[in-house]
Amino acid sequence: LATAMDLAKKIKKVGVLVGNCYGFVGNRMIHPYGREAQFLVEEGAQPQDVDAALYEFGLAMGPLAMGDLAGLDVGWRIRKEHKHLEKPGVRKALIADELAERGRYGQKTGKGWYVYDENRKPSPDPEVTALIEELTAQAGIQRREISKEEIIERTIYALVNEGAKILEEGIALRAVDIDIIYLMGYGFPAWRGGPMWYASTVGLHKVYDRVCEFHAQHGELWTPAPLLKRLAEEGKTFEDFDKEKAKAAKG
Repeated sequence: LATAMDLAKKIKKVGVLVGNCYGFVGNRMIHPYGREAQFLVEEGAQPQDVDAALYEFGLAMGPLAMGDLAGLDVGWRIRKEHKHLEKPGVRKALIADELAERGRYGQKTGKGWYVYDENRKPSPDPEVTALIEELTAQAGIQRREISKEEIIERTIYALVNEGAKILEEGIALRAVDIDIIYLMGYGFPAWRGGPMWYASTVGLHKVYDRVCEFHAQHGELWTPAPLLKRLAEEGKTFEDFDKEKAKAAKG
């Protein structure tokens, strides 16, 4: 481990020690974040509304634009490969796989959630709007107005809740490690301090209460992390959790 961390410094990277699980830390957390972005689109937001809200929040780019940059075919192929891991009856996003099925892989094909010009500048695509309306109507989803506040809470709190589960499992040792991963590797706004720090500044009791509301509204995917529940009820922060871990390690 010491050799690996030293190597990261030599190649001018920021190394973070984490355990092994599906998606490790960053990608495991980005899955519920992206999932909620897609659900918000299904429920009434336009792709550009979701991306604009999170860009305004401070992210380097919104989750749907990020999907177009990475390639929608990547996630599509991963989901097909791991289809056997899906729980029956749990809600699944409808739109991204259909876009990929139609060869809309994102920037590399000139079309994804958006349509791109020769300079890769995105524009909303009426074909995508029509597809969203078609698939949500077939699924019986009642579309509605969605606020910027809900967009931010549904996506960022999904990051935080999954991060709390990762801490509880010991996949990440400290909340600050998760924050470093998101600041250095995922374009999270530095001035907000990372997703776990940001949650503590909002107040974990407020975050937990909202997660419980989303759990009641949207089901199993929003099951609150027990660690988030404990810290919220004790009036503590993720920084307090890190201090507890450090104290236990010393003594």
